[in-house]
Amino acid sequence: PIPAKQNGQRGRVAKSDAHNLWERLKEHEGAVLLFARDPNVPFTNNRAERDLRMSKVKQKVSGCFRKAQYAEAYCRISSYLQTMANRGYNPLVA
Repeated sequence: PIPAKQNGQRGRVAKSDAHNLWERLKEHEGAVLLFARDPNVPFTNNRAERDLRMSKVKQKVSGCFRKAQYAEAYCRISSYLQTMANRGYNPLVA
């Protein structure tokens, strides 16, 4: 249960960690155990995070691209190279 608001206090009443977890599970209940119903869904999102890592490193080092065209080209090329590497091909030969 959510505690009652005290007199003289402003803002939202704080909810417990358990209540916040329950709300998040209820909100995303279709996706929480999707890996148990669909064997094609991985248990973790580690692969997705690893795929994004090089883009984040690029962003940290250079800041940004000068043109949207260059950003799109970088995304297209890096996506191709990562896909080839994930499928077991040498990305430099593919």
